[in-house]
Amino acid sequence: MSTDVEILDSESVVATRYWHKLEDGRVQCDVCPRFCKLHEGQRGMCFVRGNHNDQIVLTTWGRSSGFCVDPIEKKPLNHYLPGTPILSFGTAGCNLACKFCQNWDISKSRELDTLMDQATPETIAGAAKQLGCRSVAFTYNDPVVFMEYAIDVAQACREQGVGSVAVTAGYICEEPRRELYRHMDAANVDLKAFTEHFYWKVTNGHLQPVLETLLYLKHETSVWFELTTLLIPGANDSEKEIDAMSRWVVDRLGPDVPMHFTAFHPDWKMQDVPRTPAATLIRARKIAIDNGVRYAYTGNVRNEEGDTTYCHHCGATVIGRDRYDLTGWNLDEGGRCKVCGTACAGVFEACPGTWGARRQPVRLANSGT
Repeated sequence: MSTDVEILDSESVVATRYWHKLEDGRVQCDVCPRFCKLHEGQRGMCFVRGNHNDQIVLTTWGRSSGFCVDPIEKKPLNHYLPGTPILSFGTAGCNLACKFCQNWDISKSRELDTLMDQATPETIAGAAKQLGCRSVAFTYNDPVVFMEYAIDVAQACREQGVGSVAVTAGYICEEPRRELYRHMDAANVDLKAFTEHFYWKVTNGHLQPVLETLLYLKHETSVWFELTTLLIPGANDSEKEIDAMSRWVVDRLGPDVPMHFTAFHPDWKMQDVPRTPAATLIRARKIAIDNGVRYAYTGNVRNEEGDTTYCHHCGATVIGRDRYDLTGWNLDEGGRCKVCGTACAGVFEACPGTWGARRQPVRLANSGT
């Protein structure tokens, strides 16, 4: 990444665009609605963006907590190149503080030792191509906090014919949102709940900026996106909340946006909350379908019906799944149901991938795979 500002003290530290100086001498970061106001040397809540020489810099460019080839369905994306492998990686830090975080060792890391792998965008794109991955995922922690690195990687991937996928909470401001998603091909957005109370008390964030991201993606971009909600017993799993959420999705985003309802397990600061019963996910899926959501799924539990994609017109199975394994494919070359000819929403090719449920860790340090 080139810059015309003062040379910084590390290859991993790069200048950023979205910030401004305040009258009191601090610098405000404008990437996300947290608007961290920082004195010289201070880091934002995400920890990876900070005030260095009276400007906001990113401190983790080119560094990763690890790379792994995953099934695309693990992101989860069920309607974007099904069955294909995706090269996944993250850095460190997050701009939310979810008490239930299941990647807390990465997203809340304050240790640079977490970032063991170093790789340039060109190395990542080349490795994805060499490994047969159709896309690269920015995941494990939110690409919003390392957007400069994510964009550089996405540009390198596009030159190699490799797609880019953001796995994100969608907590981002308008201008950086436009820049980030200009380079993305697909996204899974974590809609953590549908009440401001939950967002503030459990994530230390706000709901409205996430809804604005979803509206932007649907109405102003061609990015394919799906939604995921981790249902936590007693916190965001009421029928009333799921009903309101799914109605909003249909009314404001349309019936073709897939919704994934996934199971919580006790983690980080919510060790005393029980696991989500499978029945809760099945009930949520039914509510969403009854409200007009055409593609609703269950996750983190074994439920073949909740994994499978059905034609919304005739009810035939168009993509059979058993968790991350594809068990059936009944779409024609145009992505239409072979039984009735109705189009299935998504990004499909004539034949699905065959990656299955495999997980393959890889090391890209020193440009090796």
